[in-house]
Amino acid sequence: MGSPQNCRYTATHEWCRVEGGAAVVGITQHAVEQLTDLVYVDLAAPKTRLAAGQPFGEIESVKAVSELSSPVTGEVTARNDAVVNDPAVISADPYGAGWLIKLKMSKPSEVEALMDAAAYDASLAS
Repeated sequence: MGSPQNCRYTATHEWCRVEGGAAVVGITQHAVEQLTDLVYVDLAAPKTRLAAGQPFGEIESVKAVSELSSPVTGEVTARNDAVVNDPAVISADPYGAGWLIKLKMSKPSEVEALMDAAAYDASLAS
């Protein structure tokens, strides 16, 4: 099927979608499939400042605990408490209702350094 074209991707399987001056961040379908049954999510609180590559929380499945890394620099403006309360939302809709955090970007140009959908899909194939 391929990854959504309106997102940019990290090598650690986070996605970033720009909406206005904000970045909506989540994990990819590939990450969901690798983790399988999600049981716990911990996310940074609003007003937390993050640098690109800095951890903003963790996600736990029956198989493993994985750190979540911010794709861009900015300040957390919202976190998705729905996924904290029910991590299955991420599995059901990782690019929609399963978003994790929203950031007010301080360096919007960082998005350009992230992989586009074609590059991300190619990285999964190799």
